[in-house]
Amino acid sequence: MTATAPDPTAREAERARIRAAHLRPAGERPASTARGLHHTALISSDVEATVRFYQDVLGFPLTELIENRDYPGSSHFFFDIGHGNLLAFFDFPGLDVGPYAEVLGGLHHVAISVEPQRWEELVARLADAGVPHEVHSGVSVYFRDPDGARVELIADPLGEMYGSTVL
Repeated sequence: MTATAPDPTAREAERARIRAAHLRPAGERPASTARGLHHTALISSDVEATVRFYQDVLGFPLTELIENRDYPGSSHFFFDIGHGNLLAFFDFPGLDVGPYAEVLGGLHHVAISVEPQRWEELVARLADAGVPHEVHSGVSVYFRDPDGARVELIADPLGEMYGSTVL
């Protein structure tokens, strides 16, 4: 794949155009039709390795492990990530789904909010587990799960990002 460096001035002008056309001030936005994120589903190549990583390293309790109704023999399992939100996984035994890849329309990363004190503890747990990670801005840590999906743990409150309100 060949990449062409974008023109930063043109990209900012495009963002400004989209903001002007579509972004309403908080008090003028209609209420969302959604109630929240029920779950985000990723793919796992090894159920037990995924459980050990998300439950034992990151501290997200496994809440259920059932058969995937759409693919007999496949598992569908869930982790509690707080506030009634779940991170879910499927495995697809017998299918060659290939390695993780960032593709257009695919997953870039999952950002999970954690309390600042927990954030520091989790960064240490990643280090203790030998998980390569990168800390940004003193509140974000990025790493890859056992299948290569990028995960961010962010110590900013829900609805905020690096000091700006995004909700």
